Amino acid sequence: MGSSRRILGTLGLLSCLALSGNVPAAVAAAPAPKELPRVPFTQRYQAVQHGGLVRASNSGISCRKEESPQAEPCADVKRGAAGVNSDFEMFYSEVDKDPDTYNSTRAELKVPQGAKVSYARLYWGGNLRVGEQKPPEDNGRVLVAEPGGAYREVIADTVMGHRTDAGSDAYQASADVTPLVRKGGAGMWTVAQLNIAMGHSEVGAWGGWTLVVAYEHPQEPVRRISLWDGFEGLAGRPGAGDGLVELDGLDAPAGSAGRVGVVAYDGDRGVLGDSLTVTADSGRRVSLSDPENPFNDVMNSTITEFGHQTSVRQPDYMNNLGYDADVFDLSPALSGGARSLSFRFTGEGQGHFLGVLFVQTDARR
Repeated sequence: MGSSRRILGTLGLLSCLALSGNVPAAVAAAPAPKELPRVPFTQRYQAVQHGGLVRASNSGISCRKEESPQAEPCADVKRGAAGVNSDFEMFYSEVDKDPDTYNSTRAELKVPQGAKVSYARLYWGGNLRVGEQKPPEDNGRVLVAEPGGAYREVIADTVMGHRTDAGSDAYQASADVTPLVRKGGAGMWTVAQLNIAMGHSEVGAWGGWTLVVAYEHPQEPVRRISLWDGFEGLAGRPGAGDGLVELDGLDAPAGSAGRVGVVAYDGDRGVLGDSLTVTADSGRRVSLSDPENPFNDVMNSTITEFGHQTSVRQPDYMNNLGYDADVFDLSPALSGGARSLSFRFTGEGQGHFLGVLFVQTDARR
């Protein structure tokens, strides 16, 4: 189904946005962004300004029917019951009623009124090998529609993570979409033609997208905002090592407020062992968790903010079966102030992939 209706061709990848037309026209071929099986986390964007960070996010695929006798009913899993994607036949989510797209989902971007977008980046990714094998040449392109607008083609503009093994074919791509978000603003954003495979396998199907936006607003506190990305696989076996991301130069005063967002792939709800901790200035280690993201199952297929679903999504499943885009309260780690923060991730029993980390902290005036 996906390959017969794919409107994303096999043209070379071009590092730009096509900002006109309902369906993107063909463009001249250009060298494809390099793909690597491991992309170390590096800082993508940083600023100190009155303002902050917001994000919109959704998964692109969900369960259709149970394939394992121990699986909870698919309908219950969508409402938040424990369940892993390998126990189900997985099928695309489609909300746009466009016959030329085979998957599409929406999510609300809450840019405050009166704010100016200073930077915006779209991330997308998933598994290409399930009951079908998707062509990797389509990894670097998606269709994006601003609130009330038509689809525009967005092309990856940086090194993409792409890692294959015996069971999965996982990737993450991203693109700078600052001009598009400045124009489109707050509201419901739609992402379609996310290159992920449907079906059933022992590894399972997963995939989704997240739009991270930094903004300036004169009435908000001075904050340091930082966006990091990479593509790191975390194995759950003993001795496999942890994921570590270190931020310095923060100068956050004592009692600061803060938040941290994480995008991860193939984290399963109910499979324990994964955690996220943060240490300020090599001091006390603080576990980042909340009621919907327990300390030992923090990457559990949720899209939440401080443990709540605070924005509108279509569809709005609670268990996203392998896609996480959560925002956690960082304030407990900042009680004594911080010049640096060290984030440490551990893998669950079946392992998962890390893709994005974004951090907002109060800064001295």
